[in-house]
Amino acid sequence: QVQLEESGGGLVQAGGSLRLSCVASGGTFDNYRMGWIRQAPGQERELVAAVSRNNGNTFVAESVKGRFTISRANRRNTVYLQMDSLKPEDTAVYFCAASPSYQFSEFALLSAYNYWGQGTQVTVSS
Repeated sequence: QVQLEESGGGLVQAGGSLRLSCVASGGTFDNYRMGWIRQAPGQERELVAAVSRNNGNTFVAESVKGRFTISRANRRNTVYLQMDSLKPEDTAVYFCAASPSYQFSEFALLSAYNYWGQGTQVTVSS
């Protein structure tokens, strides 16, 4: 079973940037689609970005489109989330997640991402 560990969260001013990283262990990394999910207090969880096994396809939620970029480095068992032009509403705990699914319809489906890390806090001040 794959295990995931995030890093790179922190406090940043609005308009700033952060890069989140997630290292996977305990499984074959390129067997999984990878995603980033966030949860803010009192709000539903949101799949903000996902990347296919070979880095060829990505999904980015409308709420972050044009500001966030997801990528992966299979040789390093690592997935990244580059976050630019951050807004206070981006404040949340960000989780790295892995999906074993091969269904096209499940690429951007939050519930298909079965394995999660512990999360890293991102706080954007106004």
